[in-house]
Amino acid sequence: MKNILVITTLLFCLSCQGKTQQPADTIPEQDTVISETVQKIIPQLPDTQFVSVNNYEYEIKILDTVHSGEIDTLTSFLDQVDGFLTFRGNGLRNADFSGTVSGTPDTVVIEWTFSTDMDNTDTKYGRWGGGTGWTGQPLYINWQDSMVEKFKNSHSAQLTADFSNKEIMFGSLASKVYFLNFETGKKSREPIDVNNPIKGTISLDPLMNGKLYVGQGVPARLPYGQITLDLFQHTVKNTKMAEESAWRGWHASDSSPIRVGQFIFRPSENGTIYKYWVQDTVEILHSQMKYRKKGFGGPGMESSMAVYRNYGYVADNHGNIVCINLNNLKPVWIYNNHDDSDATPVIEETDSAVYVYSGCEMDRQGAQGKSHFVKLNALTGENVWDYSEDAKKFQTGGKHFDGGYYATALLGKGNCDSLIFVDYVANDDGQNGYFYAFNKKDGTLKYKTKLKCYSWSSPVGFLNETGEMFVLTGDTKGYVYLFDGKTGKILFSRLIGINFESSPVVVGNCAIIGSRGNKIYKLRVGN
Repeated sequence: MKNILVITTLLFCLSCQGKTQQPADTIPEQDTVISETVQKIIPQLPDTQFVSVNNYEYEIKILDTVHSGEIDTLTSFLDQVDGFLTFRGNGLRNADFSGTVSGTPDTVVIEWTFSTDMDNTDTKYGRWGGGTGWTGQPLYINWQDSMVEKFKNSHSAQLTADFSNKEIMFGSLASKVYFLNFETGKKSREPIDVNNPIKGTISLDPLMNGKLYVGQGVPARLPYGQITLDLFQHTVKNTKMAEESAWRGWHASDSSPIRVGQFIFRPSENGTIYKYWVQDTVEILHSQMKYRKKGFGGPGMESSMAVYRNYGYVADNHGNIVCINLNNLKPVWIYNNHDDSDATPVIEETDSAVYVYSGCEMDRQGAQGKSHFVKLNALTGENVWDYSEDAKKFQTGGKHFDGGYYATALLGKGNCDSLIFVDYVANDDGQNGYFYAFNKKDGTLKYKTKLKCYSWSSPVGFLNETGEMFVLTGDTKGYVYLFDGKTGKILFSRLIGINFESSPVVVGNCAIIGSRGNKIYKLRVGN
């Protein structure tokens, strides 16, 4: 029987003491590609706090005293799986999708289209319909044969005749999670109704335990919050809903959960980061942390947490970029990036240093202001460079649309390894935007290419046989673009969907992306 003790801590002090990792409850070997033999010994980063934390208050609650909070292994399980099981593919959120093309591609072809249901429930926040919203990236998994057999032997899995090894999964604004055959685009399982629209990116546990983590994005029906699906039983298994003690009253959860060691980390828009101990069929809320700048309310987190070793990085809607020690949930450093930051931080590890990139919107500043795209030292929070420019809101129909960065950045590779790419909402000529390429070393803008409309979708990359990089992105008018990464030249542009708020997942020379409305597309890049 599990004993639960609640420990509340309110801290403002600095600590410079390092820690030595002690093994906690280890994760048993499962029927998957992951085993103890592939886990690497990766050194822990120190339990340190920098002076930037002094302007903030935070509260940590430990609810599970049976299991140690120390992470038992820093090996990335996501890197051991044939697939992309969370937003931007891995813990670094650096979108290493390994897309491949031949020669210089100049076309994008629709291979299949899938239509979701429509949820036309009237809510105080409007009708959400179907398809996918922001960030809405599909997942891709190439199941091992043994896992295929496990699902087939489960009488509750609700597989269809099109179920096979290669499967696409995504959460929809239609309040359902869908499962598709990657090759055909037909349903591989029956959808699971989760009762509320999903805007963010779902996350599949890489330990192949059948757990699929889902955040509900809109309270069309109460309650709403964080849920876990059991794919073997084809049902909602665990829930974490609204709580009165949160420092922010909006309990949506667009962030894509991430596994580190024996824990799942789930930032929430109620200003709380949740840490779950997960083993086999058991899922226990181990601890949670909430923070805020002194004198302010709690900030919500729509961005997904990036992870480097035992440090986690998340941005919030007050403009903070926060580095957290995942062993004890203490903040290591906090950087103020001026305004609402919903895009997910991206980590880059080089031979000499580790960096984090992140951009903010122009939201809390009024009708106009500045947006910032920054590069920080990931271990200290020190600013390396800051690219800022004027930004403004666009007013239409009684609504406003904020300028700035909603997309998560893409690190350049091959002949573009000195660059980082991101989509930018300008609003300087109606609801327009640009595709940007920055020099990673000094933050200078190498080029910007104008889009038909602004874009919230995160760009993805493809390399050809000689290492030339090409970048694909979509905009909110429904256009899809293919760029030469080195020059920014548009190689292909076509109106395909209604509104591509969502980010794609890349498999080989294909990208799977959802749109508002109710359409999901598999696009092939090149002939």
